[in-house]
Amino acid sequence: MSSKSSIKGRGAQINVPNKFFELRHEMRDDFLEYCAKEGEKPDKNKTLYLPIFPKTIVNKVASPDVGMAYSMNMYQGCEHGCIYCYARNTHEFWGYSAGLDFERRILVKKDAPKLLEAFITRKKWHAYPIVMSGNTDCYQPAEKEFKITRQCLEVFLKYRHPVAIITKNALILRDLDILKELAKHNLINVNISITSLSENTRRVLEPRTATIKKRLETVKILSDNGIPVNVMLAPIIPSINSHEILPMAKAVSEAGALSIGHTIVRLNGAIGEIFTDWIQKTLPDRAEKVLHQIESCHGGSLNNSTYGSRMRGEGQIAKQINDLIHLAKLKYFKSKSMPKLNLELHEQYKDGQLKLF
Repeated sequence: MSSKSSIKGRGAQINVPNKFFELRHEMRDDFLEYCAKEGEKPDKNKTLYLPIFPKTIVNKVASPDVGMAYSMNMYQGCEHGCIYCYARNTHEFWGYSAGLDFERRILVKKDAPKLLEAFITRKKWHAYPIVMSGNTDCYQPAEKEFKITRQCLEVFLKYRHPVAIITKNALILRDLDILKELAKHNLINVNISITSLSENTRRVLEPRTATIKKRLETVKILSDNGIPVNVMLAPIIPSINSHEILPMAKAVSEAGALSIGHTIVRLNGAIGEIFTDWIQKTLPDRAEKVLHQIESCHGGSLNNSTYGSRMRGEGQIAKQINDLIHLAKLKYFKSKSMPKLNLELHEQYKDGQLKLF
């Protein structure tokens, strides 16, 4: 698999128009020609970290089929650049494009730990798992500099509050000390996303993520330290990684994962245009085949927003994928399961220390 992408190290190759804006920005041919003559780069391809100051950090999740009730995101936008990412559309609410802007304009919530502490110490709040990275990865490259995720984990530990993490970055191992303490009280589970065992596939799908070798090592290290790990084989994309379901399931089970989950790719909102442009430039030999097979999983469209079926798809190809996942669970996870998180401790620690009376 070779990449012909013109913008190295990025998933999206374009900035699609923001649906909320009447005006749009275009890179015109005459400007590109001028840059070529002058020896200048038309696009510097730099990542910018932009501080923002929201009033709240924990969100109630209304969607009934995403497996979480509350989520929080320390960052908006994600430098990982996964081409299929459903979170791209949310960048439009901040005034940016779901394309390259999503990967290069990272909004940073430095007040997240204080906002989290204020939320979980409210008198009316009763402990319920809060998922870090319901939208964008809490261990993306920005976290190495800002350490907001680590500070939030310290808050969860202080108040003995259950938390779940979704990530595809080995940077999570930096916080192994806190994770081990949370695990002692059954207050943590981790979801590692692995979409392929092929580095070539990983590089074009998820250009700034940890290598597959690193991710498998991460699953093993977490598991060896008593931290429950579920692996998300997500999304499954027909004719790109759909043939890897059983090998991936075997590999993550051997690394210590207790369960797997999956979704079938759906290209909602602006992602359809972004993905189509990307695959035509990056994998032109199979572009039409992949796009048509994705459409066959969603009633002839690149996207299906119907709750219940949007994640699993429909049609013969979707059935084959779902059947393989079912087989993988029977074959490699029959005697395994993720433990339920402890909801009982938090009330005793709501004022920051154990209540004795």
